[in-house]
Amino acid sequence: MTDTSPRTVRELGEFGLIARMSTGRAQVPAVLLGPGDDAAVLAAPDGRFVVSTDMLVQDRHFRLDWSSPCDIGAKAIAQNAADVVAMGAAPSGFVVSFGCPPDTPVDFVDGFVEGMWAEAGRVGASIAGGDVVRAPLLIVSVTAFGDPRRTPVLLSGAQPGDVVAVAGRLGWSAAGLAVLNAGLDPARFPGVVAAHRVPQPPYRAVLDLPDDAAITSLTDVSDGLLADIGHIAESSCVAIDLDTAAIRDEELDPVARELGEDPSDWILTGGEDHAFAATFAAGQVLPAGWTRVGRVADGAGVTVDGVRRSGPGGWESFSEGR
Repeated sequence: MTDTSPRTVRELGEFGLIARMSTGRAQVPAVLLGPGDDAAVLAAPDGRFVVSTDMLVQDRHFRLDWSSPCDIGAKAIAQNAADVVAMGAAPSGFVVSFGCPPDTPVDFVDGFVEGMWAEAGRVGASIAGGDVVRAPLLIVSVTAFGDPRRTPVLLSGAQPGDVVAVAGRLGWSAAGLAVLNAGLDPARFPGVVAAHRVPQPPYRAVLDLPDDAAITSLTDVSDGLLADIGHIAESSCVAIDLDTAAIRDEELDPVARELGEDPSDWILTGGEDHAFAATFAAGQVLPAGWTRVGRVADGAGVTVDGVRRSGPGGWESFSEGR
């Protein structure tokens, strides 16, 4: 018997692709109306949304020879969910636009969708709708909606005397990228390679903060710790000093020795781990999952062990490189 099922997006067609990406998926209660109409309807329990959008482009943000379709879908959702959580909000729904060449295998789309839904489920949300379009390469654009669980935590709230703390791993994604760039067998360092392929934001470290947690500023570490802490320092008009002993991660040492690299570079400037960095009021007992890594003082800029570091602080979209 001949198999006549569609093998590519061209054979499936636009509306067949949309149906394949959405049929049979259960929406969370916050999505009042999912795919099928001209627009989705999401609940806004207190009359506000937190909204963020981000885009991934093939060979800039992911490579098909390094990441599976499932990895790419999960990463697209994770980096957007982290932005919403970094405002102190709980993700409620995602709208996804997907561009691809017409010869893209249907199996690729299936894996991509599976990865998106798995990561959305991990943070308690669902895919509420989106769009598909023909494109010369793979492009993914995600808009994330969140339900504010507290007054939004901004970049501009840090005060002199505050404690700087992080939740989650730092430097792992950059180490994984270095392994892949060097052409090493990923199986030798599976942890860091997996961290690069699919970030694991520690969502609960923020979402489970007690109501009385004296958190004064918050961001996710997407561009590099120095860069993202720098945004807090600039927005809050304060100085921040980081302690390298506090952020050191011995699990990165074997990878660094193999590649002849300094692991502190990955930790300070690597980005894409989507850990969370925050400031807490002086005297605050840090909540579970948070580690003190520095302090806030009068002044401006970011220093490391009291010294201003030269060179780039992290990722910049229009720079050369990764």
